[in-house]
Amino acid sequence: MKIYKYEVIVITENINHDNTFNNIYIRLIGTGGQIDTHSSLRNNKEWAPFNKKNKKTGSKVSICSVTSSTSLGKLLMIELHKQHDPSLSEDSWFLARVQVNSPEGDTYNFPVYHWIDDRKVYLREATALKDSDDTHHLSRKSREKELNQRKEHYRWDVYLEGIPHCVKAHSPLCLPCEVRFSFTKCIQMGFNAVTGIIWLKLEGLSNRKDNWTSMNQIDRVFHSRRTDISDRVQQLWRNDAFFGYQFLNGVNPMMIQRCTVLPENFPVTDDMVFPTGRWTLEDEMQKGNIFLCDYKLLDGVKTNVIHDKKQYLAAPLVLLHRTADDELMPIAIQLKQKPAEDNPIFLPTDSEYDWLTAKIFVRSADFNMHQLNMHLLRTHLLAEVFAVSLLRNVPKVHPLYKLLIPHTRYTLHINILARQQLISHDGAFTEFAASGGEGMITIMKRALSSLTYSSLCIPDDIAERGLDSVPNFFYRDDGLRLWDIIHRFVQGLLQHYYKSDAEVQEDSELQSWIENIFEHGFLLQDSTGIPNSFCTVAELVKFVTMVIFTCSCQHSAVNSGQYDYGGWMPNTPVSLQKPPPTTKGTTSEETMLQTFPNISTTAHGMATMWLLSRQSTDFVPLGHYPEKYFTEEIPCKWIHAFQEDLECLSVDIKARNKKLDIPYTFLDPEVVENSVAL
Repeated sequence: MKIYKYEVIVITENINHDNTFNNIYIRLIGTGGQIDTHSSLRNNKEWAPFNKKNKKTGSKVSICSVTSSTSLGKLLMIELHKQHDPSLSEDSWFLARVQVNSPEGDTYNFPVYHWIDDRKVYLREATALKDSDDTHHLSRKSREKELNQRKEHYRWDVYLEGIPHCVKAHSPLCLPCEVRFSFTKCIQMGFNAVTGIIWLKLEGLSNRKDNWTSMNQIDRVFHSRRTDISDRVQQLWRNDAFFGYQFLNGVNPMMIQRCTVLPENFPVTDDMVFPTGRWTLEDEMQKGNIFLCDYKLLDGVKTNVIHDKKQYLAAPLVLLHRTADDELMPIAIQLKQKPAEDNPIFLPTDSEYDWLTAKIFVRSADFNMHQLNMHLLRTHLLAEVFAVSLLRNVPKVHPLYKLLIPHTRYTLHINILARQQLISHDGAFTEFAASGGEGMITIMKRALSSLTYSSLCIPDDIAERGLDSVPNFFYRDDGLRLWDIIHRFVQGLLQHYYKSDAEVQEDSELQSWIENIFEHGFLLQDSTGIPNSFCTVAELVKFVTMVIFTCSCQHSAVNSGQYDYGGWMPNTPVSLQKPPPTTKGTTSEETMLQTFPNISTTAHGMATMWLLSRQSTDFVPLGHYPEKYFTEEIPCKWIHAFQEDLECLSVDIKARNKKLDIPYTFLDPEVVENSVAL
């Protein structure tokens, strides 16, 4: 009688708890039948318990053989059961993948990459299959069972009415192990504001409710933790050109837009901004040299009370002029939306502290807008929606899951921490930012209502804001190249699986994914322009490109430089203690110091920004996929080409940055993380 011998290779990664002393049983399931290991693999005479180590990757392997009197045909899946041995302590086991070599000479791969506890786990063979391609009755049953289980594990919840929905979990420990932080990440992220204050050596300042008495006093505190860029920020923060530069290449490059017509509520005249008569606003607007930043979403927001003291938040309009030297110079600032006698338009020709105070109110407004809209809403919360919908609607064998799951790494965990430690009723942002509490909710609701699909797609966004030809706009330059690289990768990979528009339309799992995103992320608002279904391959490619760009590049652009630009508090006050001036000639260095956040608020703001902009110790750069979800030749070729394109861009960015006074590093692929993980 012929014996069919299957070689089973179990592979773990070089991480904590990658081994187990419990019993392991495997069932191989194919089109021609199935076979069980009736005894634990640990009792198999050929079992080698992780004694072979790959020197290059650090992974470890165990090998055994399973025999059958009949061929199993094409392998479809394996059933893996880790059973607790009562004589040993319980343990969880992180399994990377299983490889099976068949007697016919075929190799089957079964990616896992998550923790295995004491239950049966069904693993699909790695070949990516859409629903319509997965025709075997056992495969279809497995597909359905997997999604039903995941819909139990990942449920939608409403944290606040009017903002994107989130995963239902009271703490990270409520999440399945496979989406939680690694052991290393848990240690690093086991922080709160107190640990940040200790790291920055601000322990003696965190409870001081008094005001700053001099700039030298602020300087002494700042020197406890500096970066190369934060040093330049301290030197340049009063400078008009640097003020304008930050709208392009600071942590919030999303506010500025070309101005072709002055807003009716911003009555700036030629005499105000061009007193020499050298230019006119009309001519400069026609030439594309006038730009506007409008913080109207902040208008009328109820502000915070910190240490029993009311805080203030402006809703400014800022007009900027591109000079012949290609510098972006502020030429007019109005701190409230409605023109009035007690709402003067501040100009560079005003007194030093009138003009500086106006810029400080703009920078504080920008901090609050950036954190709640550009950072929290447009990257963290949307990334969570993309992830939860993927986990609920798309099985692991689907090509979309394999493509996107690396870009969801740690997102659910970090967002739960944000809801617990930053925006909860006693969170750092709620307690120490001007818009904390009720104002925070108002801003986020307004921001979602004004969000558009095109603003999430950088080529469309740059064109709509009229910023195609603005010089020295490195966020745009690097971002557009990244978008093109990602788009080329996504297009090549998805066109391999979707040969026609009809295949997209008929993919029920894909359609459920986008329907859930439209419902739970954008709350069924057609005005956003977000699709609620996919009709063409091109539509799918663009949307998936946006998802990857948002979860990696856009998050890096608005997150990585928080401490660089906010560590020196006068450049980015998290809150202000005095209202915007209502007349000119009433400001001084003393009033500026009284306006700044008090010492405690400053310390907590610095600590939070420093903690949120640290790179993780287990950081995974954009385009790196240590977990091998794709095994087919063509997808692997596209991944390799993607990585080569990213390497070329990184070289170009580094070469450019060597020539810059302030390098723009936030979109260098080497420092862009694959996912919203921090």
